[in-house]
Amino acid sequence: MGSNGTPGVKERAAGSAAATRPAKRRLLAGSAVVLGTLLLTGCSSETTEQWKRIGLPEGASDRTEAVRSLWVGAWIAAMIVGVAVWALILYVVVRYRKRNEDAPKQVRYNLPLEVLYTLAPFAIIGVLFFYTVEHGNKITAMSGNPTHTVNVVGQQWQWTFNYKDTVDGHEGVWETGTLDKPAELVLPVGEKIQFDLTSPDVIHSFWVPAFYFKLDVIPGRTNKFELTPTKTGTFAGKCAELCGLYHSRMIFTVRVVERAEYDAHLKELAAKGQTGAATGGADATTIPGHGEKKEGEK
Repeated sequence: MGSNGTPGVKERAAGSAAATRPAKRRLLAGSAVVLGTLLLTGCSSETTEQWKRIGLPEGASDRTEAVRSLWVGAWIAAMIVGVAVWALILYVVVRYRKRNEDAPKQVRYNLPLEVLYTLAPFAIIGVLFFYTVEHGNKITAMSGNPTHTVNVVGQQWQWTFNYKDTVDGHEGVWETGTLDKPAELVLPVGEKIQFDLTSPDVIHSFWVPAFYFKLDVIPGRTNKFELTPTKTGTFAGKCAELCGLYHSRMIFTVRVVERAEYDAHLKELAAKGQTGAATGGADATTIPGHGEKKEGEK
């Protein structure tokens, strides 16, 4: 009873609050495990595979493995370095935390640490540089004997594709896109394709994410690369260089098909009279609303 006759607070054995802490911790740990399991099992197989690729799309060319291994390896290296740095920071915070009002021991330098701080970054950079060069050579390798050659013309603000194959006696056929109807690039699966990139106006960048390859299209020079599409399907392409007002609409589609369908497509272009080569600008089809003179203008 209290001094005023009211019921007093019940006494609780010392340490009972501390005794409940392990139970709470076990409950939290169990909840975390259950929640993590539910999250993992709730992911689709496609999401799980994308996590394994660390955000990369599913590859569709023979450059896939070289780019993916370099990408994943760089992330692993970054995670190792990050975890090591955070571990050292936390260790120092705990190990050398303030314990009293005395000034800590003052030191001018520590030779082993100075050597570590100097050599460790060079070792990390050296390893990353080695693998970047090794994989970069595989990614940019050219055989010199491609099965097909396509001249890709980037222009404000669409794409023109010149197929260098001989079709019904014609040396090459072409197709181009407009802002209203983006271009379509058709390629045969499993065959080496050489891409020659040119531009009549400003810098563009030819990028097909599923091919794991991107290369700038620069006026006055021809950039080249080679790859082999490895699976059929339709893939998105875009310009990856800010090139003007309608840059965001400089998109195109890549359709990878069997050889018979590819040959039929080229014959279809030849039948439309789209033979020879369109080099962009005045030689490509006019983009609606751009480059056209209004009635009465000189």
